[in-house]
Amino acid sequence: MSLLTVNNLSHGFGDRAIFDDVSFRLLQGEHIGLIGANGEGKSTFMNIIIGKLEPDAGNISWSKHTRIGYLDQHAELKQGMTIRDVLRTAFQYLYDMEAEMNTLFAKMGEASPDELEQLLEDTGRMQDSLTNNDFYTIDAKVEEIANGLGLDDYGLERDVHDLSGGQRTKVLLAKLLLEKPDILILDEPTNYLDVEHIEWLRTYLLNYDHAFILVSHDIPFLNSVINLIYHMENQQLTRYPGDYNEFQRVYEMKKQQQVAAYKKQQKEIANLKDFVARNKANAATSKMAMSRQKKLDKMDVIELDAEKPKPEFHFKQARTPGRYLFETKDLVIGYEEPLSRKLNLTMERGQKIALAGANGIGKTTLLRSILGEIKAVSGSVQLGEHLHIGYFEQEIKVANNNTCIEEVWEEFRHFTQYEVRASLAKCGLTTKHIESQVKVLSGGEKAKVRLCKLINKETNLLVLDEPTNHLDQDAKNELKRALKEYKGSVLLISHEPDFYEGVVTDVWNCEDWTTKVL
Repeated sequence: MSLLTVNNLSHGFGDRAIFDDVSFRLLQGEHIGLIGANGEGKSTFMNIIIGKLEPDAGNISWSKHTRIGYLDQHAELKQGMTIRDVLRTAFQYLYDMEAEMNTLFAKMGEASPDELEQLLEDTGRMQDSLTNNDFYTIDAKVEEIANGLGLDDYGLERDVHDLSGGQRTKVLLAKLLLEKPDILILDEPTNYLDVEHIEWLRTYLLNYDHAFILVSHDIPFLNSVINLIYHMENQQLTRYPGDYNEFQRVYEMKKQQQVAAYKKQQKEIANLKDFVARNKANAATSKMAMSRQKKLDKMDVIELDAEKPKPEFHFKQARTPGRYLFETKDLVIGYEEPLSRKLNLTMERGQKIALAGANGIGKTTLLRSILGEIKAVSGSVQLGEHLHIGYFEQEIKVANNNTCIEEVWEEFRHFTQYEVRASLAKCGLTTKHIESQVKVLSGGEKAKVRLCKLINKETNLLVLDEPTNHLDQDAKNELKRALKEYKGSVLLISHEPDFYEGVVTDVWNCEDWTTKVL
């Protein structure tokens, strides 16, 4: 049974085409991985199918009574609502049904026999629906999902207004899972989850009875939960049965076949043109030349897809720093209350360190405390001599109206426009992206703009907070290579062990220091 049908979809922004005559079907029970490089239009496609964006052409049709659930990381959470309140709103349709059922019960006293029979039938159907949808065990379901995603670490009575962006996303994900829609639409759900909760979500999706569409650049996670790939490239959407590894095998084979067919045809075209040029003026062979020309004119010429720019990251090296990059003395991190015990940490020149541990225990707070961006609860941090620090923040909350060119130029005034454009292109951005405002870019494209600024700065210590969030696989692989090659030191937070393994020299488990109950 088809739950969603997309026919002849075309869409673009200005003169930048995103889709051209795309068709797509989602069948009941399909677990789809939607993949493609940054900027190919994955989030745009999601917004079109859920009705947040109107396509330029084509139509989208859902089967009747299909409940759709979308992880919208920009949804508003009202101040004054607790985490528990928000999670309970997942069952609002059941509360509404209960209210309607109670209204029907109230009408029974004055109903005629025929009306009473209909009312009993309607209320019976509603009662069954409430029971089948776990209405009478809502609180237990809320606790189960909250525990699975680690929300109970924050306290379910906590005001959602006080949460960070990552914590807020986890609340929205938990609410979505509680809704148990017929179709789950998930856009990068693992970005703000730690290893333990990614594993919980993996198990949940493996056992999910309904259909889902998943966008994720976390390939091991994606590979473990999907049974079908849709690949977005060059304004087209192509279906590949199987997992990501099978997609890669078939995709490479198709590319090789296309190149071989292209080369063969180009050789044939060259031979035909040569024959026509040599024989068209000769009366004895002109008819044969005309025949060859007709064949040329009718030929369906194979065109190879334009190669997308692959990112290249090369971090510039500053002068050698002192032996110790930083030392903490009895440092206690936190805001209104402590998040850690007293920390006495030392980082030496040449170390590359990953900070590991559950979300919400203070990894980002520790980075910002070391950098002096927030005040410690107590204790001190001593930075080493001759430090040149490059900092990649996890979240940039300020709206950015700059174009990509302006964004880089603001920091590197001595660059020519050619140098700015070349630097952005090296990070995998096309001319269309480079001339666009930063705010209209995808999450991965925004990250590449920030990485562009980082690689053009001379550093000897890179402080990176979840740098792989939103990055496509090519960019992730290149960043890993660049960090391995980097001669300076690295202090890194990442929820992807596959990314930092082979890069770092040490892993610090922040769960050993936290004051939070895990």
